[in-house]
Amino acid sequence: MRIGIHTGYWSAGPPPGIEQAVAAADALGVDSVWTAEAYGSDAFTPLAWWGARTRSIRLGTAVAQMSARTPTATAMAALTLDHLSGGRAILGLGASGPQVVEGWYGQAYPKPLARTREYVDIVRQVLERGAPVEYDGQFYQLPLRGEGTTGVGKALRSTVHPLRADLPIHLAAEGPKNIALAAEIADGWLPLFYTPRLDADFRERLAEGFAKRAPVRSAVDAFEVSATVPVVVGDDVEKAADAVRPFLALYIGGMGAKGANFHRDAIDRLGYTDAADEIQDHYMSGRRAEAAAAVPTGLVEDIALVGPREKIAEELVAWERTAVTTLLVQGDATAVQTIAGIVGA
Repeated sequence: MRIGIHTGYWSAGPPPGIEQAVAAADALGVDSVWTAEAYGSDAFTPLAWWGARTRSIRLGTAVAQMSARTPTATAMAALTLDHLSGGRAILGLGASGPQVVEGWYGQAYPKPLARTREYVDIVRQVLERGAPVEYDGQFYQLPLRGEGTTGVGKALRSTVHPLRADLPIHLAAEGPKNIALAAEIADGWLPLFYTPRLDADFRERLAEGFAKRAPVRSAVDAFEVSATVPVVVGDDVEKAADAVRPFLALYIGGMGAKGANFHRDAIDRLGYTDAADEIQDHYMSGRRAEAAAAVPTGLVEDIALVGPREKIAEELVAWERTAVTTLLVQGDATAVQTIAGIVGA
């Protein structure tokens, strides 16, 4: 199992010490560094900045939101980063949720699976550069025709020859159908709330997608599963878990409306519906401290690695038996160094 570092979302500004952490990860031989975007910092610019200061670490977006850019604009950003980094880019895509898509980007959210399929199709056309890009889908039409257009739009091919026509595309997915879609059309899956306890269920969803996979796609045994895993090293398990509770409270209670929160749905599938109800009620009433306090330690330990080094090393054995190919550490430099030391990265 490889090790990566997930830098997470920015809050008011760049995460303190992150440039040094990325440089240290590169020197340690860590496989990859990943960025995220919501409605603040973007996912591509930090990778270009940090990529210029590193030598071998792969540069992934986890995730670039599809509604933030047209498929062709996303392909342009990915192929540009891939050239500048010498072939280190990984394009991680995600549909986000209705709160961000409709509230921030001003776009309709329905049918995210069908939209994702079309989006990936177009990105691949740009990267393969076999012909001028043409597409007649439900959500995307290239060239655009019809009422309100000039009628002179022309099918175009990228002026830049991509460094890699097979630049890897990974999909962020939490629901069963989305996980299967990632296995069917992408080169990797980016799970957020993975747990070794449900590994058999996750493998089953992946198998459904692999069964529909087109022969021209990369081999199934090359498929990557890069799971974001919060890591907090410390002698006191409860204190270490406290560092993760606000993260879970935010996703359960604040990342979406009641009844329309896919992160909350993922927590329900882990078996924490009652706790999630309480967390969501607190969070939506403005009681964020109470929401965090209501996060069970068992939930934290399901999706994160917290506590003394010896405990983390013992629990990593279960992670190494899962479908996860890369464990994306979300934590400080100590967390990255601890995990890298245990797995021998």
